[in-house]
Amino acid sequence: MSTDPMRSALSLEVVDGIAVITFDAPAPVNALNSRLAGEFDAIFAQLEGDDAIRAAVLCSGKADSWIAGADIEELAAITSAADAENLSRSGQRMLDRLSALHKPVVAAIHGACLGGGLEVALACHWRVLSDHPKSVCALPEVQLGLLPGAGGTQRLPRLIGLQAALDLILTGKTVRPRKARTLGLVDDLVHPAILRAVAMQRARELADGRRTRVQRRSGATELLLEDNPVGRAVVFRQAREQVQKKTRGAYPAPFAAIEAVAEGYANGIARGLDAEARAFGRLAMTDVCRQLTFLFFATTALKKDSGVANADVVARPVRRLGIVGGGFMGAGIATVAVQHDTLVRIKDASLERITGALRAVRAVLEEQRRRKRRTRLEMDDTLARVSGGTDLTGFRRADLVIEAVFEDLAVKRGVLAEIEAVAPEAIFASNTSTIPIAQLAETAARPERVVGMHFFSPVHKMPLLEVITAPTTSDETVATAVAYGKQLGKTVIVVRDGPGFYVNRMLAPYLNEAGALLDDGASIEAIDAALLAYGFPVGPITLLDEVGLDIAGKSGAIMVDAFGDRMVPSRTLQRVIESGRTGRKGGRGFHTYDEGKRGAPDASVYALTPAGASRRAFADGDMQDRTVLPMLNEAVRCLEDGVLRSPRDGDVGAVFGIGYPPFRGGPFRTIDTLGAAEVVRRLEALDTRFPGRFAPAARLRDMAARGERFYPASGRPL
Repeated sequence: MSTDPMRSALSLEVVDGIAVITFDAPAPVNALNSRLAGEFDAIFAQLEGDDAIRAAVLCSGKADSWIAGADIEELAAITSAADAENLSRSGQRMLDRLSALHKPVVAAIHGACLGGGLEVALACHWRVLSDHPKSVCALPEVQLGLLPGAGGTQRLPRLIGLQAALDLILTGKTVRPRKARTLGLVDDLVHPAILRAVAMQRARELADGRRTRVQRRSGATELLLEDNPVGRAVVFRQAREQVQKKTRGAYPAPFAAIEAVAEGYANGIARGLDAEARAFGRLAMTDVCRQLTFLFFATTALKKDSGVANADVVARPVRRLGIVGGGFMGAGIATVAVQHDTLVRIKDASLERITGALRAVRAVLEEQRRRKRRTRLEMDDTLARVSGGTDLTGFRRADLVIEAVFEDLAVKRGVLAEIEAVAPEAIFASNTSTIPIAQLAETAARPERVVGMHFFSPVHKMPLLEVITAPTTSDETVATAVAYGKQLGKTVIVVRDGPGFYVNRMLAPYLNEAGALLDDGASIEAIDAALLAYGFPVGPITLLDEVGLDIAGKSGAIMVDAFGDRMVPSRTLQRVIESGRTGRKGGRGFHTYDEGKRGAPDASVYALTPAGASRRAFADGDMQDRTVLPMLNEAVRCLEDGVLRSPRDGDVGAVFGIGYPPFRGGPFRTIDTLGAAEVVRRLEALDTRFPGRFAPAARLRDMAARGERFYPASGRPL
């Protein structure tokens, strides 16, 4: 494919009076940028000035995408709100002209139709979408800290209704073909093979007057809530309340989008577009936008990262996967694998556990079917890829075997020996969360094929995969694990072997300090609320219950052995574990549980704390510093020790692995925001109060002394 930046992105040919406009940018995907404005203007002028042209079809020259959105590189280079606002207004003018053309334009959409791409489609007079898994529509701008800036806040509600439009604009959720047709987002849904033919036919029909643009049909709910000012006020109020509840006010973009939509309804589309452009300019300069844009670039870069320095290393294909251990994690890995065209064989000690694993796979697929993400036939075809048994039948031809058994080195070594005997060509991956891979590989016949693949729970929802390399792991093994992780749709970081690897090692002091706050008399509710306010999706005490207190106890012991006193768990946590509480899975932990549903904090826990039943108040800022700062400090130590390859990997790992607040960018981005000197100052103050737990990492001290940062202060955020 040509990548000549001087080549025109748009071309036009006329077929029987219908202009076929092909968007084929000199890049892997079609993206909108300011340089395209002149090309679109020229195309529009040709459409308007040529009497032989009766209508037009806009299609893509790319195999699997239509228009993937705006050029994020161009957006990241903007340095002022005024420039960002002007960029938005330029896009609005271009699509206003498209929408106002007297000759109808039909969008023939196959593949990704995202952001500015969907805004282009909304400005067309008819939309035909291919019924194909790669055809998806979305306005994901809020995920970059922005709002749709080329008229999307005005056109979408007028097409599909206020409530449906707000749902898409405020969440950035992806809409698949059948849902797009049901919403009225597109007018026709067709097989990809006839997409162009149907689009051409619709263009002729529109030009002849045999078909008119579909108008939004209002049902009883819409008439009650959307088509009168009082009802709309209710919808907008509920939307603001929901956004506040979900984001706790940390993300300004959804609120700005609501106001732009409301302005358009109250005072007309022109005023709405003006509000949209002004908000776009303002949001583009926020720190939230910069951090979310950084994460976009970071994850994009990881998609191209093979995990090894040698570019000549080729990953082995993984078509058959063996999983030893049909528990929660094993079943979760199988669930994801079968959805990505992998034949899976599960082995466990009993048929009851195998049945449970297969039932867990089916439950996830059934939920997808209920949500109309797959048909029953597709679900049955997917389920046919997984089977199980109590022996290693079917493992001989496995390309990769993942063990997800009990977190015990001897048990895992036993599994490794069995697999090496039965499947000598297979790569062996451990899903351990704490045990060093080098220790596992010590007894291996082929240590070069032993690697860590640390998935996060629940596997079908958590996006991160840590690939852990031991000194003996070959580049081919690493590249294969990374490539297969990407095949499963995971964001993959490669980390060097060591106790806890990166994510769990960095998480340990955070959870330990939450326990220390309980020791000192803080309440469960207050600790969790403080960290929710910081931006975490759940508080640390709730997280301990979710992870499992027994697992936390075992991993805690490994951390203490490796890192000494700074990783010693709190007395409260030790006593709670000794009491036999295991968290959600056991029905009793720091909270009460009713049939697996978490209830209120269990006040009886306080009797196990050094402070006793009495609780006292702590400032949110103090609790946040005590828990978050040691996490940042440990992340720097992981970089010092070579566990992490780069700050980028550390930030992505924290955000995608434990839910570190995306609007803060990650631990290293947070340190840059605060300044290394300020982080050191706060750590030293805490270390004076609590000796031994908060001593700043050597690299952090050096950076503070030299005024250094992990990332450049300006320019591209990587």
